Amino acid sequence: MRLEAEGLPDDFPLSERYATLATFTRGPRQQWFWSGTEAKMSKKLVIVESPTKAKTIGKFLPKDYLVKASMGHVRDLPASAAEIPEKHKGEPWSRLGVNVEDDFTPLYVVPDKKRKRFAELKSALKDADELIQATDEDREGESIGWHLREVLIPKQPIRRMIFHEITREAIEQALRETRTIDLDLVHAQETRRILDRLVGYTVSPLLWRKIAPKLSAGRVQSVAVRLLVLRERQRRAFVAGQYWDLKAQLHKRPDQPGHRFEATLISVDGRRVASGRDFDEQTGQIVAGRDVLLLDQQQAETLRQQLLRGTWRIADVEEKETSRSPYAPFTTSTLQQEANRKLGLSARETMRVAQNLYENGYITYMRTDSVNLSEEAIQAARRRIQEMYGAEFLTPTPRRYQTKTANAQEAHEAIRPAGDQMVSADRLPLDGRERSLYDLIWKRTVASQMANARLKLRTATIQVENASFRASGRTILFPGFFRAYVEGSDDPAAALDSQEQLLPELAAGEP
Repeated sequence: MRLEAEGLPDDFPLSERYATLATFTRGPRQQWFWSGTEAKMSKKLVIVESPTKAKTIGKFLPKDYLVKASMGHVRDLPASAAEIPEKHKGEPWSRLGVNVEDDFTPLYVVPDKKRKRFAELKSALKDADELIQATDEDREGESIGWHLREVLIPKQPIRRMIFHEITREAIEQALRETRTIDLDLVHAQETRRILDRLVGYTVSPLLWRKIAPKLSAGRVQSVAVRLLVLRERQRRAFVAGQYWDLKAQLHKRPDQPGHRFEATLISVDGRRVASGRDFDEQTGQIVAGRDVLLLDQQQAETLRQQLLRGTWRIADVEEKETSRSPYAPFTTSTLQQEANRKLGLSARETMRVAQNLYENGYITYMRTDSVNLSEEAIQAARRRIQEMYGAEFLTPTPRRYQTKTANAQEAHEAIRPAGDQMVSADRLPLDGRERSLYDLIWKRTVASQMANARLKLRTATIQVENASFRASGRTILFPGFFRAYVEGSDDPAAALDSQEQLLPELAAGEP
């Protein structure tokens, strides 16, 4: 049996708030005393969304905290006619589960497949003297907590516990800083769910007939279908045009590979050669008013033969230095894009793997629009950078990112490794896709606090007969954040070479 001592300050360590029964003495009216301070036998029910999350959180809570999973929503709009309550079956709106004549009032039911789970939660609540709702802090999680309160009808005190990572420190802080249900988030989710039903029930059957069965057409999918239709109309209206150009393989010394480079035709007789951007997609012709030279196949072949006999010389060389800044830490959308590009994961697969990482305490919450990092995360990343790469790879001051999207949800941080140690993937018991995705998140987070990469850009203009060619090169002067992370590559060390596009030393006038 575990007993909590009353009268302790809020910041008293959670692990020290409890003592064994042997240290207590029984007083009048069955009360317990510990060094003169009254203590009470208590049992608290914590409800989360998934069993994995319940298991992980349970490791950080005292024994008298019972953690149960709701397995998502326990209440929803009816999914079929069989779930519609008898008293509403005759109503014209009951098939939708939304009374559009009464301010869009939703009809909520506990589905048959959730009755057993609901009964288990109801039974667990009977033995508790407090209910703590620890569902995710987003619209859906807030709504799950609200629905639980509505169907369980607890007589015990209720607290809303929120955290963005599942670590001991985060859980202890969340217990000290609870709040009530945010009804604004609940109403936002409810509105989205009603729109899903009103739109999806009418559009989905059309998709099943015209495209494929079992497709969903809720509020988001319907907009996506419209965008696809509009884009398809644009594609069908597009008129193709044709142009030809030339590329030259050049060298300074044919026996040395580093002296080989490529150049592209840019002008003939002073007129710029047409490229794809010069065409009108509605007509397939050069945009009116553009003075460009449009080469056809015969002209290109003739020009090629002429230029092969000509003398090629460097007309001009320009050099400038530039820098590249690291990308902001991952949001949900940027993680999905990069996981697809680097790891070949679909958006659904990415979120499933990220959910596992979050629920097992390895990363912060994975549904976020925010690119902000906590001070704890920034300092952890900077310590790791100094340890692994050296002080010269650190920015002089911490980088702080801000979300530019006007309606972004800033309740969470960006997606990052959980905790304050910024542990790399090779020090964690991860493998397969979980290891790969965690490693990607770790690299992006660490790189966000690293110094800029510095590059030298070199552009050479080559003249031959009446034609001009251009060659471009890029040399890395200082790799900076490239050392940890290069977008589009999962191997930063190898990617450093691909970031360079070498040109040999060239000077105006030389052949």
